[in-house]
Amino acid sequence: MAVAFIFPGQGSQYSGMGKELFDAFLEAREVFKEASEGAKVDIAKLCFEAPEEELTLTYNAQPAIFTLSMAILKVLEKAGFNEEPVLVAGHSLGEFSAAGAAKVISIHDGALLVRKRGEFMQEAVPAGVGGMTAVIGLTSEKIEEVLKTVKSGFIQVANYNSPEQTVISGEIKALEEAEEKLKEAGAKKVVRLAVSAPFHSELMKPAAEKLKELMEEIEFKEAEVPILNNADVKIIKTPEEIRDSFYRQMFSPVRWVEDVLKMKEMGVDTFYEIGPKNVLKGLIRRIDRSLKVINVEKPKDLEKLLSQS
Repeated sequence: MAVAFIFPGQGSQYSGMGKELFDAFLEAREVFKEASEGAKVDIAKLCFEAPEEELTLTYNAQPAIFTLSMAILKVLEKAGFNEEPVLVAGHSLGEFSAAGAAKVISIHDGALLVRKRGEFMQEAVPAGVGGMTAVIGLTSEKIEEVLKTVKSGFIQVANYNSPEQTVISGEIKALEEAEEKLKEAGAKKVVRLAVSAPFHSELMKPAAEKLKELMEEIEFKEAEVPILNNADVKIIKTPEEIRDSFYRQMFSPVRWVEDVLKMKEMGVDTFYEIGPKNVLKGLIRRIDRSLKVINVEKPKDLEKLLSQS
């Protein structure tokens, strides 16, 4: 049996997340403190007290999810959890948590990076100009075919989430045209997502350039555990590879289906999803039901894990 640690991305946040962990473990409180200093925002207050709409803002959600994932890991380490992952991976933002888990970046620097990443993403395209839509029940090949016929603006595939779910990203007019064409092509469901920018599209290039500059000022170390990236479905380990992957990930699709199949090919049969909710568990079930996914978020999840290890 081989194990991988996987980390969720934006959209998994919710008000009150991490409160039980924070109250129960000193290690968790220390992580929240360090991340708050890095991001220059009170992350505990954001997670536990901020209204949903404030927590959902890109530049708040990203450091909040990263911090909770790091806090869970720290508590597991301290408790002597002895399952060693053969690799780590994350969905979009989760790739930064994976780098934190692989000791590439410190909690302080990771929180700063994802806070600024969120700000850069929001600034790249004015609110109301771009967006994202989830398409359910059409193959990604068919969706790509339909997108080629869209004439009213820029659009591309942003996330290959599962065989049944693909997310597209682009300018609002192009999204509207694509949504109609995809329904006509037989999509079961077309859902506009509650995000304020067209993530993982070429429209994010200006944000990627700013992130690239910021990363030059931050210390990146060699990964202690291999990271499987989103942009190329490749193993990355060196600081140069990781910086480059973070840069290109901003405007490249998240190839999650291929990531999961690659991990299976490498012998992984058990995934520990470390972070809020269990979004990745749902996606992996749709990709390959034979794979086991264990969500780790709350003290009760930790107790259960530790009693079995």
